[in-house]
Formats: sequence, C-alpha cells, structure tokens
Amino acid sequence: MQVGDRIAFDRYEWRVLDMQSSMALIITEKIVEQRAYHNVYKDTTWKDCEIRRYLNSEFYDRFEDANKSRIIQASVINPDNPWYGTKAGEDVQDNIFLLSLDEVCRYFGDSTEKLYNRGNNRYWKKNDENNSKRMAVFGNMYFWWWLRSPGRHNRLAAYVHGTDGCVGVNGNNITNSNGGIRPALWLKL
Repeated sequence: MQVGDRIAFDRYEWRVLDMQSSMALIITEKIVEQRAYHNVYKDTTWKDCEIRRYLNSEFYDRFEDANKSRIIQASVINPDNPWYGTKAGEDVQDNIFLLSLDEVCRYFGDSTEKLYNRGNNRYWKKNDENNSKRMAVFGNMYFWWWLRSPGRHNRLAAYVHGTDGCVGVNGNNITNSNGGIRPALWLKL
C-alpha cells in the first residue's frame, strides 16, 4: 500500500492519504451521502456538531466487527481557521472524522502556502493546480463536501467546491443538508 492508492475497505473504496508505521490515513474516494454539518443554526465546533456524532455512532456501527477492530481511534487536532481566526474548539478522539482545512490542503497536493498566506484574497484561488485533486463525485456528478474546520464564523463550516475543487475557507451554512460527506479514518495495517 502506498500514498495515492485506492483500496477497498468494508463497503467503500478509499484513497490512501498518508502512511505512518503500521497505519494509513484513508478517505472515501466518493462522497458517501449528504447531511447537514449540524442540525441547529448556532455557533458550533467539530466537538459538538451533529455530523461528528453521526460518524462515530451510526456510521461507524455499520462496519463489520472485524473491520471495526482495524479502525484506530485518533487524536483529531482542530486548528482555528487561518483566514478568519475562527476558533475551531477542542481537540478530540474520533474513530471517523472529516478532514480539516490544513489536511485537505496538505494531502491533495500541497496548497498549504495558499492556506497560510491569504494575502488580499477573499476566496480561494481558482488557479490552484491542486483543485482538481480535491473534486469528488456524489452519484454521477461532482459535488461539494464538508470539512470539519469552521468558516468565517462558527455557524459556517469549511468545505470543498464540487465543480472546481476550490477550498471554501469562508464556509457554508452548517444546517445545509446538501453537504457531502467523505469520511476519513486511520486504518491499522
């Protein structure tokens, strides 16, 4: 197994994003479903959002027992939004999670320079050579998907645009139920 490989695990196809000793960080190749980030329009961080609860209960519970034993509970670090300074909340322990702004910029090519050097840009640069690497399909069309990081305030969550792969650092309304989910997890090899 190498970074960039596609693998089958349980009922999904996954992409390998990182390898560390005897484990791999993987994300679903496609958007697996649509859900709101949170069920109430109020200041919310990853620690308290509905989508985190869902991923680590109902979604996780669907895995076969043998596969659950290969999922490593990870320390999920929640950095603040670097463009707006929005607080991301406490770090947590999760079996399944969404990527952060930093992770989506680091693992899909390296666009961290653009993330941490905003300049006068209000929106992510469409000329980022890594945008197409972040695009994902839901059904038979490209669609946008959630990240766990906050947007410009805590009633918005960061996301990846569907048709161009740009990173939505400013965020989307957390109650928008059209948001795609691409779960990520650390897998014991």
